[in-house]
Amino acid sequence: MPYFNIVAETSENTVVTEYEPVKKRSDSYQSEAELEQEFIRLLCEQGYEYLPIHTEKDLIANLRKKLEELNNYQFSDAEWDAFFKNAVANPNEHIVEKTRKIQEDNVQVLTRDDGSSKNITLIDKKNIHNNRLQVINQYKVNAAKGSREGSLGCVIGTDEGARYDNRYDVTVLVNGLPLVHIELKRRGVAIREAFNQINRYQRDSFWAGCGLHEYIQIFVISNGTNTKYYSNSTRWNAEKEHEKRGASKTKTSNSFEFTCFWADANNRVIPDLIDFTKTFFTKHTILNILTKYCIFTSEDMLMVMRPYQITATERILNRIEIANNYKKYGSVAGGGYIWHTTGSGKTLTSFKTARLASKLPYIDKVLFVVDRKDLDYQTMKEYDRFEKGAANSNTATIILKRQLEDPDAHIIITTIQKLATFIKKNPGHEAYSKHIVIIFDECHRSQFGDMHTAIVKNFKKYHLFGFTGTPIFSVNAGRAKNPEFFTTGQTFGDQLHSYTIVDAINDKNVLPFRVDYIKTMDMEEEITDEMVWDINREKVMMAPERIRIVTQYILEHFDQKTYRGDKTYIYNTLTNIAEVASAKRDEVEEIKQKQRISGFNSIFAVSSVPMAKLYYQEFKKQMAEDPTKKLRVATIFSYGANEEESDGILDEENSEDTSALDQPSREFLEEAIKDYNKMFHTNYDTSSDKFQNYYKDVSLRMKNKELDILIVVNMFLTGFDATTMNTLWVDKNLKMHGLIQAFSRTNRILNSIKTFGNIVCFRNLQKRVDSAISLFGDKNAGGIVLLQSFKDYYYGYESVDGKPMPGYVDLMEELNHKFPLSEPQIVGEQNQKDFIALFGAILRMRNLLLSFDEFKGNELISERNLQDYLGRYQDLRDEWKRKRRESTDITDDVVFEIELIRQVEINIDYILMLVKKYHDTHCEDKEVLITINKAIDASPELRSKKQLIETFVAGINDVDDVMDEWHEFVVEQRDYDLNVIIAEEKLKPKDTRKFIENAFRDGEIKTAGTDIDKIMPPISRFGGGGRAKKKQRVIEKLKTFFEKYFGIGGSSSFNEPEHKAVTYDLSDQETVLMAAESKAPYGK
Repeated sequence: MPYFNIVAETSENTVVTEYEPVKKRSDSYQSEAELEQEFIRLLCEQGYEYLPIHTEKDLIANLRKKLEELNNYQFSDAEWDAFFKNAVANPNEHIVEKTRKIQEDNVQVLTRDDGSSKNITLIDKKNIHNNRLQVINQYKVNAAKGSREGSLGCVIGTDEGARYDNRYDVTVLVNGLPLVHIELKRRGVAIREAFNQINRYQRDSFWAGCGLHEYIQIFVISNGTNTKYYSNSTRWNAEKEHEKRGASKTKTSNSFEFTCFWADANNRVIPDLIDFTKTFFTKHTILNILTKYCIFTSEDMLMVMRPYQITATERILNRIEIANNYKKYGSVAGGGYIWHTTGSGKTLTSFKTARLASKLPYIDKVLFVVDRKDLDYQTMKEYDRFEKGAANSNTATIILKRQLEDPDAHIIITTIQKLATFIKKNPGHEAYSKHIVIIFDECHRSQFGDMHTAIVKNFKKYHLFGFTGTPIFSVNAGRAKNPEFFTTGQTFGDQLHSYTIVDAINDKNVLPFRVDYIKTMDMEEEITDEMVWDINREKVMMAPERIRIVTQYILEHFDQKTYRGDKTYIYNTLTNIAEVASAKRDEVEEIKQKQRISGFNSIFAVSSVPMAKLYYQEFKKQMAEDPTKKLRVATIFSYGANEEESDGILDEENSEDTSALDQPSREFLEEAIKDYNKMFHTNYDTSSDKFQNYYKDVSLRMKNKELDILIVVNMFLTGFDATTMNTLWVDKNLKMHGLIQAFSRTNRILNSIKTFGNIVCFRNLQKRVDSAISLFGDKNAGGIVLLQSFKDYYYGYESVDGKPMPGYVDLMEELNHKFPLSEPQIVGEQNQKDFIALFGAILRMRNLLLSFDEFKGNELISERNLQDYLGRYQDLRDEWKRKRRESTDITDDVVFEIELIRQVEINIDYILMLVKKYHDTHCEDKEVLITINKAIDASPELRSKKQLIETFVAGINDVDDVMDEWHEFVVEQRDYDLNVIIAEEKLKPKDTRKFIENAFRDGEIKTAGTDIDKIMPPISRFGGGGRAKKKQRVIEKLKTFFEKYFGIGGSSSFNEPEHKAVTYDLSDQETVLMAAESKAPYGK
């Protein structure tokens, strides 16, 4: 029974409670133009003003008019000129600074003609309905032609002109500033194409002219049938540069995986453009999102909240409001809990809630309470990202006392443990009578009961809220010390909103799981929820033979499960882990570098410390016997938790203290840490301070993918997030909470290669898995949360909503039938599109199937033929890219699975191995040459280096070492080519070499900023024109040079061209595979 009976409620919720889709669907507006007209008509019905303007001059005139209306002030021409140049379109400011203006500094200062100052508001955040909404379409941006336009000193053309002519679909202006951009494709075209188009605009033209389009905060993409939105902080554009490459760990990443659907408060997705427009684009919703529900982090990333996060936040704020009006604070009626599944961004939601609650006039403080273990270094950084300096960790309770007494400290982040100590030491403190909101992050913790009693006893005017991914219901409630606080509902009150694992997987916010059950004994019993922990059963599980076969299984299947050596991707890795781990917070700056890494990593959850010890020793033994199986294995635990909890909640292990360990366990941990020190050149042990740093170091190396297997008992199974982890090995009786929490370590979204979380159980936990998933999902959740079987993917199956899904066999049959390799080429645009779509689907399906043991030997295609098809796929990609450049009206609905092409990764080492083979046959075996050519054609990385490799192969004769010869050849050719560019373009030699050296270090050519200007020749006093063209030409030449020589070895120094010392620098590649080695060693 809810605590309040609401008679009437405001309709101003940002997320509509329940949305009934429009029944009547018009089939007539199929074309892009008609879709656009319909969209604009709907916006005008909702009170937007349509503006028929298409040029920057008109855009600026309208901006002036709207800012004058909003601020009730008339600018003089001189005032507007200065205000526009300095505050609105400052040529030194780009996306980051402009986003900051909208999100944080929305009031800018105008210096009037008489010298006085006046505040000018760009967007009104207090009263959102004061803001003016307009819509424009088909806005034109012209490529650089050298013409000057406009009176305000924004040069459209010359330096500031776009790279190509562009015409944008629809843009929503707020007070004249373009804040939301919508890109439409006709029905039937992949929505991803609209996404790709926006990426091109960001690269080619949003910055052009006065750069007003850099104010865009939110992008919307639609093909009529599906509509999604995402923020401007993109993977490609997190900094001031227009072309920054690198994988970001944040969720505001601009890989397509991170775009998101709008939904109603019941988590029903609203995909159709009509329905989306009637909900997302209603005035109060879009203005609330822009002014309240975006977070601009301290890392200069913009995050837009998802519908379920906004609903949860508003429901808590409403509850505080109602409870305050009815004087229901200080009781369970004044609070409630939010059930949002693990991995759905609870921290962001709870933090935003804390910020908004702290701004309520009658609230004195917001206490944000987390568990000690979760307030580790990474989480503190997370809070710091949302608001610099907001969190204080690892400080004495005295700091908490000071903050509670300081009227200016509105948000206090503390731990359950510190709050308990404070209450014990300070009876009758003045803070207890303040009006306080207390938010618990992860409120299912085991030590929660006592803490709760203490709060209820001491604080008088409190609102208590909890966030949890796995609530305690009466079904899974174990022994509670206080039977009143048995379930999450009894403790916190009403469930205010839920977003289950099923919702999250449907929305593609987390990945589904794939569970394997591996039989390890003849008499294996099925483990059910009711079974209690049994010491004899555990002893059987620890039999040496069983430990041996499980370890052997993991070592044999590690590569396959984690895609090691099979899939590579670019990732932003931390390079100074040891310093960061040992420093106090914020004392050491993190240094990150983009690297190409291979595959993922894993955690092995075992049932007790003695079992962890047996496994660790067995791994060491088997890896010593067979060095090809060498993996980086570590272990961490802090006391002998072995008895499973009756309610499935994993027992807390203290990451700060190992004093609870018995002597043998402690000695074993010391030995394991010694191995770790040797592996990573660190200096940790089990003493309190050093163990804390060891914990941090392990956490950072897991996130960096430097550890392959981490053996744990309970640690790292809750609250730990590493996007590079995709596999959990389980030899432990997990259930309910603990099971979902542990499984959820593997299903964070990273890129298109990681498509599910892999769980490998060495106990028969099937019944427990099913009951946990139905408890925390719903009764039909199995089909969504768990992947289909091998047979389903291989032969086809019917989806949950009854659609027939073709299997791998069907796709391969279609490929061989429609596009046989015997045909020399694929003729006709439609055929090419069909081939690209089909082969993309095959690549995605192979990506899934590769983790199944049964797939080996059933690929239905030889390695050679696969490379031939890949070569064709790449050729078409190059051709489409060229067509796209040459023609503006090409229908852009082609999606290439670029990350997946790399699954047949051919790197330079493989080519050199073939060259050596060719050389060993005294250059007679021409078949090897054909293989070399095909291999180069199939690899996106090597195509730009084709000519270089061919020259090398043609010139190779009697050499002792192909590798050494190659490096000398690379250095020689590279210096020659660079000198030619320097001479042709009259560049400054020393600065150019430094610039290229930095590019090879960073893995990219930086075209923004002043670095590129430093290498250009001085400007002639007489003929200053054409500099922009020259700069563009230089950039193109240097990029071609970079693509040709990056990642193929040779010295990393460019300063002395005659210098011949060769080092092997493969920062872009995986481990170097010498021709004589049978298998690449494991490593980063």
